[in-house]
Amino acid sequence: MLKGKVALVTGAGRGIGREIALTLAKEGAAVIVNYNGSKAAADETVSQIISDGGTAEAIQCNVADFAASEAFVKQVLEKYKKVDILVNNAGVTRDNLIMRMSEEDYDAVLDTNLKGAFNMIKHLSRSFLKQRSGKIINIASVSGILGNAGQANYSASKAGLIGLTKSVARELASRGISVNAVAPGFIDTDMTKALSDDAKKLLNDTIPMGKIGTPADVAKVVAFLAGEGSDYITGQVICVDGGMAM
Repeated sequence: MLKGKVALVTGAGRGIGREIALTLAKEGAAVIVNYNGSKAAADETVSQIISDGGTAEAIQCNVADFAASEAFVKQVLEKYKKVDILVNNAGVTRDNLIMRMSEEDYDAVLDTNLKGAFNMIKHLSRSFLKQRSGKIINIASVSGILGNAGQANYSASKAGLIGLTKSVARELASRGISVNAVAPGFIDTDMTKALSDDAKKLLNDTIPMGKIGTPADVAKVVAFLAGEGSDYITGQVICVDGGMAM
């Protein structure tokens, strides 16, 4: 249980981030639901948490912005006095073949997916060190392990996030702070819902378990890493992918 804990989840308005926020709240954590552009979705997540008896607040911040992230963290710490759990989930895609990919699309994905996580970890690190405890969970992807055609920017950002996870884990381990990554495979979100039945079948054929995962599959692993059962686990990448990257 996470009663008395404060969790901050970036990009928590929809999809995997929303499910993570709902799950951590059900475990007893007070949840800061971060969003960038989707205020209505974030408010809906907060409303669901509150209706389930939990505690949550939606706060806007573009985590790719270094100064804005610093102000965001300061705002949270002033109100809640601490953050026990940081989930770096915010992410974007700008898919294209490398020969057609613009510099703008490459930078946009790296700025949010990788620099955004760096910004949040950096600005919260002093607080984590002071309390000598904390759980940092970065949402990577099997694309960062296997690569994926048409996703050079996304795969690079997620591979970088895995490297960031392992490096920060080594830096903070002696202070009782664990840093781990969760690498989802194909998950049933708005993006996969838009695929044709034929495309879904092709996807399923690449998954040893023969089915697409759900946001709850990812959220349950995040909840484990956020709890005391994972206290002796750090620097790890846990794939939630039905066996794709085994």
